[in-house]
Amino acid sequence: MIRKPGKLPSKCLSHTYQLEYGTDTLQIHDDSIPRGARVLMLDDVLATGGTIDACCQLVEKAGGTVSACAFVVELAALGGRKRIERYETLSLIRY
Repeated sequence: MIRKPGKLPSKCLSHTYQLEYGTDTLQIHDDSIPRGARVLMLDDVLATGGTIDACCQLVEKAGGTVSACAFVVELAALGGRKRIERYETLSLIRY
């Protein structure tokens, strides 16, 4: 589970990333992913790609390998797929 700061109860790894209008930070428990584990990233919407890119970096920092990113909806005009092109990316609905 990846959340905003202060939402997880144990020791966490953090990643701060750039938004269009500032910065944000995400956290993951430092022991939540076994070294070398393959992880499917799943989110509801792919827009600009900033949040999922930060999540992927956190998973890798924790020792996992991102196998693919999957979304229910992709807002294609915002170009988020380009930001995570190093990963296989799937979306059920593209607008």
